[in-house]
Amino acid sequence: MARRSESSELSFVDSLKSDVRREFYEDHKPIAIVMILIVFLLPFVGLSIMGLLGVALAVMVSALAYCLTPYVWLKLWA
Repeated sequence: MARRSESSELSFVDSLKSDVRREFYEDHKPIAIVMILIVFLLPFVGLSIMGLLGVALAVMVSALAYCLTPYVWLKLWA
């Protein structure tokens, strides 16, 4: 797959595709590490603050963050 050189090429729908997300996280290792921490730790934070409802909300927030970070990052800083 060709590398995306301009952020204007990346549409919102394209950013939701798994190959685009994988390419983004392979190119941005520090962001990938932060996302791993968020995805695994946020549900525990939700559990300690709000119980099972907090876990459910934290899982949804971390999934949204994982999927939307490539789009937001490339639109703001690329």
